[in-house]
Amino acid sequence: MEENFSAQTLDSLGSVVAGIDVGGTFTDLLLIDGRDGGRVHIAKTPTTVDNQAFGVVSALDATGFPIDGIDLIVHGTTTTTNAVLERRLAKTGMITTRGFRDVIELGRRTRPQAYGMTGSFVPIIPRNLRLEVSERVEASGAVRIHLDEAEMRAAVSQLIEAGCESLVIHFLHSYANPAHERRAAEIAAALWPNSYITTGHALLSEAREFERGVTASVNASVQPILERYVERLRRELGSKGYARDFLIMNGNGGMISARFVTRESAKTVMSGPASGVIAAAYTGKRAGFENLVTYDMGGTSTDVALIRNA
Repeated sequence: MEENFSAQTLDSLGSVVAGIDVGGTFTDLLLIDGRDGGRVHIAKTPTTVDNQAFGVVSALDATGFPIDGIDLIVHGTTTTTNAVLERRLAKTGMITTRGFRDVIELGRRTRPQAYGMTGSFVPIIPRNLRLEVSERVEASGAVRIHLDEAEMRAAVSQLIEAGCESLVIHFLHSYANPAHERRAAEIAAALWPNSYITTGHALLSEAREFERGVTASVNASVQPILERYVERLRRELGSKGYARDFLIMNGNGGMISARFVTRESAKTVMSGPASGVIAAAYTGKRAGFENLVTYDMGGTSTDVALIRNA
């Protein structure tokens, strides 16, 4: 499908840009040809669940535009979003401060049922894969108990034997002094069979150990999944002549190079829905509506957003 689109910026750059949104059911593509007066090509193809990269290439082929003629691909994906929603996560272990392995399970008091013998909440990392080591940093950043490196090595080995693919290192007050987390990561890197090691302070360097721990846990749990997908997509695009980098949407509406996106994989969660919210805010403002509610229903989830003062 083709239409004309007023794209002054694209015209001035003479660029061809493709925006691709991969959902659980369909893969949607919009390509703007800045070399041809902003002509728009649109395609919609079924998402290939086993290898979503095939669906992306299929959508690009459906436009009839040569892939090697595209200057930039911007990609919104539900790969990590759906992995979290459906709990199709990489097996992940955590090493944390002694006495604090249940922090990510206890959470805050904002729970549907604050009391009771049973609950429906299932933590991302099960309790048997959350190990403790001796170390303690105070809120001021002062070291009270030095990291026990022998315990750290033993914990890493135990998680490797348990079959964990990813590792989270989450120590108390690491935002104030990350020295223990950094040293623990060095010890782990010498033993861990891959690079999937996430430290809490590196991803969310602020107070509140629950939020920091959950963020690190999500990151580690989806990191292998996202990296495998990105690498498959890079190979498929390369086989069609696209040798450039491509950008992937973050959940905050920004974009990041595909070369670096897996370092902070958690930031891509909700990246697909974020793109739609940005488009709705822009369209609403152009149409004279500053306050909007967006409703994005896909094959896996339904996302609702409130926009004020667009």
